[in-house]
Amino acid sequence: MTAELVRGQNHPVSQSRVEIRVSAGTPVLALASLADEQGRLQGPGTLAHPGARTLPGVRAPGEVAERHTFAVDLDAVAAEVHRVGVLLVLPPGGPVRFGAVPASYVAVAEPDGAELAGYTLTGLDAETAVVALELYRRQGAWKVRAVGQGYADGLGALLADGGLAAPEATALAAAALATAAPTGQADGARTSRPSLAADLRAPQTPAGATVQAPAPTPEPPDPVPVSRVPYAGTPGPAPRPAPGGDTGGSPPTISYAHPRRRRTSTEPPEPAPQAAPPAEPGQYPRPVAGDASGWSMEERLYNQVWGMFEDLARTVAAYRSAVDFADSRMDRELDEALSDPRHRLGGSGNAARDTARARREELVTQAQAVLDRDLAQLIAESEVVEPALPAAYARWDNPVWHDDRSNGLPDENPLALRLGNLHLPERPDLRIPMLMRLPLERGIWIDNGRTGSESAMAMDTDRLRRAAMDMAVAHAARLLAVHPGDRFSVHVIDAAGAGAASLAPLVRAGVLAFPPAAGAAGVNETLARLTRRVDLVQMAVRAGAPEDLPPDVDTADQLLLVHDFPHGFDDRAVTQLRYLADEGPAVGVHLLMVADRDEASAYGPLLDPLWRSLMRLSPVPDNHLSDPWVHHAWTFEPDLPPQGSRVLEQALDRVAEARRRARP
Repeated sequence: MTAELVRGQNHPVSQSRVEIRVSAGTPVLALASLADEQGRLQGPGTLAHPGARTLPGVRAPGEVAERHTFAVDLDAVAAEVHRVGVLLVLPPGGPVRFGAVPASYVAVAEPDGAELAGYTLTGLDAETAVVALELYRRQGAWKVRAVGQGYADGLGALLADGGLAAPEATALAAAALATAAPTGQADGARTSRPSLAADLRAPQTPAGATVQAPAPTPEPPDPVPVSRVPYAGTPGPAPRPAPGGDTGGSPPTISYAHPRRRRTSTEPPEPAPQAAPPAEPGQYPRPVAGDASGWSMEERLYNQVWGMFEDLARTVAAYRSAVDFADSRMDRELDEALSDPRHRLGGSGNAARDTARARREELVTQAQAVLDRDLAQLIAESEVVEPALPAAYARWDNPVWHDDRSNGLPDENPLALRLGNLHLPERPDLRIPMLMRLPLERGIWIDNGRTGSESAMAMDTDRLRRAAMDMAVAHAARLLAVHPGDRFSVHVIDAAGAGAASLAPLVRAGVLAFPPAAGAAGVNETLARLTRRVDLVQMAVRAGAPEDLPPDVDTADQLLLVHDFPHGFDDRAVTQLRYLADEGPAVGVHLLMVADRDEASAYGPLLDPLWRSLMRLSPVPDNHLSDPWVHHAWTFEPDLPPQGSRVLEQALDRVAEARRRARP
């Protein structure tokens, strides 16, 4: 039976030799791309087109036609290739956009046999080039994903977005189009569109997407998909709306961009984890921790968490799309039944309504079965990955925090830091670690106001404020514990002393650079000290002598934890804080602020840039964050030490001991 996919949905590919069949509503050029695990093309030789039809494991059609067939041998695909994309392009002289022609249908099938999975490309408009679907490698097995992502600027923009330089992409696109010979139908094409294809069409655009052509940008241009949803795996900046959605736009987007490599290309990578044994036919392979690309286990685990995050986002998007379509089709059929006078007067109306509802339930049941299958695999993977995470990524209840570390703190900075957990309502117990890249590129704002969410409004004010400060202290302790002892310093501003109970572990361990600053004088002194550091480092960098600093300047990264802003801040202090938030991250000064925005309302729009520059987090569950692919509203939950546990104090004791041993 053919699996009918909707946009974002995936399906296992159980055979190594398959065909990809294309049935378009107009003559198109069909190409194949070979990309790495991040979806990046490594050069012109990774595109199969009429002038160069054959690549390892893939043979593309050679003509412009309405029907095409690709021959694919997945066993012959190079080990560094993780994504095989199927691209459809409107040739010059034909229709000017995919929205003006009938929807294309693409299927993965057994050679000369039955179709395994099919996808109808609905919802296209101004696009002239589209990534129809992709075969991708996941934990040693191959899957097919329905993509349906297009570009209004054509093949050149698509290739540039895939990683080719703009001139190279333009030249390759021109060569591919120039060598295509139009004809009525490609040889060997046998695809016919199944009758169920129309039953499971995706909505025209994914949730949160806007269909529009990309605006022109300065040279060189950065092509953007028409739907504004980045192509799967494409690293690129997501929109950066105001934290908490205070501008009325979409929720802030979680950035899971690839971390900076800390190893040079001349160093060999760490050994990869042992592969899982081959899976039984029709079954998923057994998950393995670290089964992703990367030069170190830490980087591979980061990328694996990325993959889990994306897989969960897309499989839920596919389920929601299928349910929405089933609901809309049932409504349409009910309207048609009730608009017919014969149905209203006779007994056939009840039968028509029952039939419409039954068809709806059948589609929803199919979608639920696929969702349950994918969720079960992700849960199994999470159960393997979570225990293997390093301290920077691990929950506070992970045994890694209780290991006897003979060498104290790590020798290298981590790639990322866990801020909490993310989940969707379809499976609340499946929690994805929310990792933030290091060094921090923007500050963090922990919102202790009661108007931020329904959960906050239902909580006592004092408890909410204590929870927010406990969360900030946990983040500061984690940062100290996962960095080498001399590479991170923490400063605290607690003007009224209201956070003393939460700050006690940091003070008791003696890991703060200075005692918590209290009163207006303490606020001004701390801000002046850090502002001076930012100014001196900036001047040294501009002069080309970043190490030529006064001996009293601490060269370690600095974290400023501010509690109860704006209490104790005058106008000059507010200006300095804004300066640190804007200029500090580039020179190693980072801001962690616990504040209620309503309490700073007297400053009016003056502080809007400050709030927008910070990533807003909540000390209670809150669904104010979105993913960069389909823009689900994800529920964020902070990760705190278990009640009654001394894991945080033990981590800080290790920091203090490592610093004592490092002193001359």
